[in-house]
Order: sequence, then structure tokens, then C-alpha cells
Amino acid sequence: MTSGHIAGSSATSIRHLSITRREFLQQAGLAAVGVVLAGCRGTSEPQAERPKVAVAKADSYEPDLIRQRVEAMLEGIGGLSDVVGSGDRVTIKVNLTGGLNFIPPAGYSAVESYLTHPEVVKALCELLIDAGAAKLTIVEAVFDDASYGAFGYKDIARGVSADLIDLNAPAPYSGFNTTSVGPDAFVYETFDLNPILEETDVFVSVAKMKCHYECGVTHTMKNLVGLVPVTHYRQSENHWWRSGLHGNADEIRQRLPRAIVDLNRARSIDLAIIDGVLTGEGGEVPRGSFRPVQPGVLLAGKNAVATDAVATAAMGFDPTAEAPKEPFLRCDNHLSLACELGLGTNRLNEIEIVGEALEDVVYQFQPSRSM
Repeated sequence: MTSGHIAGSSATSIRHLSITRREFLQQAGLAAVGVVLAGCRGTSEPQAERPKVAVAKADSYEPDLIRQRVEAMLEGIGGLSDVVGSGDRVTIKVNLTGGLNFIPPAGYSAVESYLTHPEVVKALCELLIDAGAAKLTIVEAVFDDASYGAFGYKDIARGVSADLIDLNAPAPYSGFNTTSVGPDAFVYETFDLNPILEETDVFVSVAKMKCHYECGVTHTMKNLVGLVPVTHYRQSENHWWRSGLHGNADEIRQRLPRAIVDLNRARSIDLAIIDGVLTGEGGEVPRGSFRPVQPGVLLAGKNAVATDAVATAAMGFDPTAEAPKEPFLRCDNHLSLACELGLGTNRLNEIEIVGEALEDVVYQFQPSRSM
């Protein structure tokens, strides 16, 4: 990987996938009886209550439409009363990966193609305030000082009186906290994190629906890679990405997905939101096989593993697939690893999907073929 501006691919025509329920189930690998009935390996008893994941259609980022859809999704998963209490401090992790290092495809902005759109975050913030939140903080380990302003987040923050924090630094605190992963960590026993991530009452991950070259998909769990300061987790000062989480080339397949799970144990997600209205397939940023697409979908859940699993299925992939099957071509499936630890399920038959039917929103993504 290299830093600097990289020319994006030209915009392709937007396409929609129309398939039958049977075709979808076969494509997602769920038609086989063994897959439908099996639970996560290592789980001997079914969950007493299936996690809910809400799915909504949205064909644009028109503010009233997004507000209505986000509100409906939150109501569909039981509201926010069990997540946010009166006076709570809420921290929202967005995805602004790469900052200004990449040029969006022609005809699209960065937030329309590969970054979390601020209208989704604005709607969420307003609903969190309505639920009783007293303090909102939007966080990301931004790649440059201009990111928050360039991508519309300063305007959002002013409108909802939220703070913007760069997780690459400990400010407004004097130093980073050493946060424990817990017993039986895969790669990291602790992480260096801005103290805001421990002192918050509620933590929300708002991700962009995308493919990822190494991890296959990048949703709310993968979004947590941006919690740690780049300078603490890179193998060389020349690396702008967290190369230490990846490891050497022969380590990535096992190391990176396990580091993601470790991050999710160190800072668990209380609410997961996924922006798939406009995004890109073929990669996480505009380069290589990246192309803009319009799935026209939003998702929300209170269990990140289940939410990411439904999002993966909405991309036309089997969320239980194992490497080297699509979309997990180059890494172990981090959703399955999390499932085996009891963090949630990536089995669709163990998830209650509310709102739009999954087969009605499936949009077949092409996985990342090149960097």
C-alpha cells in the first residue's frame, strides 16, 4: 500500500439484482440442510432470544427520508430505551478511512462511495438525543486534520452539539488508556485507546457497507480498526495504515481477523448501524477493482455480529463462508471467529430480521480482486 492521491475508477452504471428467494438461499449457501440447522461451532445451546436486525430501503440521502428510515429501524429492534438512558454519554465511531488520500469516482462524493454518510449520523444523533443522551461524541482516527470538515461532520457536530475527537491522539485527555481485551485474547491482550472509549456509557459503530481486500467485508466490527492510533500499530513509520494489526504477508490471513475480534472484545458495540445507500464494491477505497454501486439499504441491530452477518448476506455473500470462499478470499471469517466466542451469531436462521425482507434487498457485490 502507498499513501498519496490515487485516481479512482470511472463510475459504472448502477444495477439492481433481482433474484428469487430460492436463488438467494442457494447463492448464500443456506439451502443445504446442514447449514440452515447448524449453529456456531462450540455453541451447544440455542440462544433464548434471537438478535433482531432491522433492514430498510433508502434510495437517497434526502434528510427526511434517512431520518424516517433510521427511526423505523430503531423502533423495529425494540427502541433505544435499553441502550440509552437519560443523561448518558454516547460515542459514535464513523468510517472516514483514508481521509483525503483518495479521489472519489467521477460523479460521486467520498461519502457517497466509501465513507459513512453524515446524514445517517445526523439522524442517529437526533434520535439519541430524543432518547435522553446528554453528550454526543463522534470519533475516528482521522488521517488528516481536514477530514471532519471535508466530509460534512463539522456541520453535523454543530447541529447536534457533538464533539469531534481524533482517536490518533489522547486529547482531550493527557494520555492513552491501556484497555484489556479479556481472557484468551487472540493477538493483543491490551490496546492503547483514547479514554473517551472507556468513559462513554454507550458506544455506537456506524459503518459503510463495503468489500475489503483482506477481510472480505468491512461493516461495524471491522470499523473498530479505526479505534487505535496509527502510530502505535504500524510496522514502519512509512506506513499510513495499521500494518501491525495485519502483520507480515504470511500472517495476515489469521492475524487481522483475530485482531478485529480482539478490538471488539476490548470495546464492545452497543448499537450497530450500516450505511449501504450508496457505496462501492470491489474494495474499501477507490483503487484497484473499486466501483460505485447503489444497494439502497440501511441496517441496524444491537448485536454487531448479527448485524454484520445480515449485511454480508445483503451483499449476496454467505456470512458463514470460510476462506478462501467469497467474500473471505484472503482472511479467515472474523464473523465466524466472533460467533465461536459467543459474541453473536452469523447464522441467518438464528437472527430475526425485521423491516424489509432480506431477499428483497439483496444486491450482488463483486469482491475485491485487486488493491
